[in-house]
Amino acid sequence: MTAKQLTKDPYNIIITGVGGQGNVMASRVLASMLVNNGYVVTIGETFGASQRGGSVMSHLRVSTRGSWSPQIPKGKADVVVALEPSEAIRVLCDYGNPRVKILSNTRPIHPVGVIAGELDYPSMEETIKSAEDLAAEVWFIDATDQAVKLGNPILGNIIMLGALSALGDLPVSIQDFKNVIQNSMSKDKHDINLTAFGLGEKLIQQ
Repeated sequence: MTAKQLTKDPYNIIITGVGGQGNVMASRVLASMLVNNGYVVTIGETFGASQRGGSVMSHLRVSTRGSWSPQIPKGKADVVVALEPSEAIRVLCDYGNPRVKILSNTRPIHPVGVIAGELDYPSMEETIKSAEDLAAEVWFIDATDQAVKLGNPILGNIIMLGALSALGDLPVSIQDFKNVIQNSMSKDKHDINLTAFGLGEKLIQQ
């Protein structure tokens, strides 16, 4: 299959969150969707100190020309997908640039220092303002809240993938997602995941 021309090659995507949010699974599903459409995708991942609750960041470098270094150079992200809002700002400080786009979940996950009262966590208003100062375009959606309504908060990562597809920068669709999960998930999980992906699309289209 011949891939469509990218607006930039390589196109650099960062998916960031904290342990337990399904960050790595989301990056692998997105990579599979892109590979099925003819792209070469190189993935690099970094993990925080703890498996659950530590920062997790996946770098995806998408190209029609071949593989690239798995780490995106500082200041070279094209889009940042944040499953946790404060992680969006942390990543933007290192990898942002005047044309980067940010798509973020709104549900915070407070680190131990905040829970213990030793650290402050920024308000959502402060986080959105910082994102708008650091990025060209910004979308914040209530992915976790919508996932809870579907019965499982982990579906927030799939809702975010659906939202990413609706931005229009990548040639991925709900049909591409369906093709991937048919081979990677048990059949009883297909319908709820397709619902979550479609919901993410609608949150952006609205």
